[in-house]
Amino acid sequence: MLQTPRGGAGTGAATDRRLMSIGTVLNALRDEFPEVTISKIRFLESEGLIEPQRTPSGYRKFSPEDVERLGHVLRIQRDHYLPLKVIREYLDALERGERAPLPSLGRQRGPGDAEGQEELEGPTAARVGRDELLALAEIDEEQLTEWETYGLVVRLPDGGYDAEAVTVASLVVELGRFGIEPRHLRAMKSAAEREAGLVDQVVAPLRRHRNPQTRAHAEARAKELAGLTGKLHSALVQTALGIRLP
Repeated sequence: MLQTPRGGAGTGAATDRRLMSIGTVLNALRDEFPEVTISKIRFLESEGLIEPQRTPSGYRKFSPEDVERLGHVLRIQRDHYLPLKVIREYLDALERGERAPLPSLGRQRGPGDAEGQEELEGPTAARVGRDELLALAEIDEEQLTEWETYGLVVRLPDGGYDAEAVTVASLVVELGRFGIEPRHLRAMKSAAEREAGLVDQVVAPLRRHRNPQTRAHAEARAKELAGLTGKLHSALVQTALGIRLP
């Protein structure tokens, strides 16, 4: 792990001045990752992605290198749909000086997605097989079958899964660590389907247009609206829980 030097004469005071509290780290990351939370940072620590120092009282103290690594983790999660184990192994290899390529599993997001351009090409760019999904989410066949029964993960007509299925599966796993079972998530799926219906009402006329540019604009608008509804949903949940919004 990337760590600030902890020992040596004359380095202690300088090191202490560089260390940050978890709240300061949260504020530093919020511009790029608006949905990151303290709980998320603690979870990534528990998974071995970062190793902040601890004060004698047990408070976490993060070095600039810790924050940089944390940013890498969140960015890879967001853009490449990779499970935490793969991300950890990739970053550890880089820190050892190895020239490790970033695994290309699941669809990668790029600036062109928002403009309705074509997705990245390649055998793993937009689809993964069942075995790949099991490996990416680190689940077994029984779990995946259960999630499909609840409609949380949907198989495509060709038998594969899209990148969103990888994301959903990874999030179901993370929620499971807090004791939230897949059957508890059916209400969230129903709410998501209602939100999708609302978005579809707005963009449906554009999708039916003969002009390809207009149809591409419809897809870009749908993605924008999906992002806004997701942020609104998150804000409403936090408000209902009495969590102070940033």
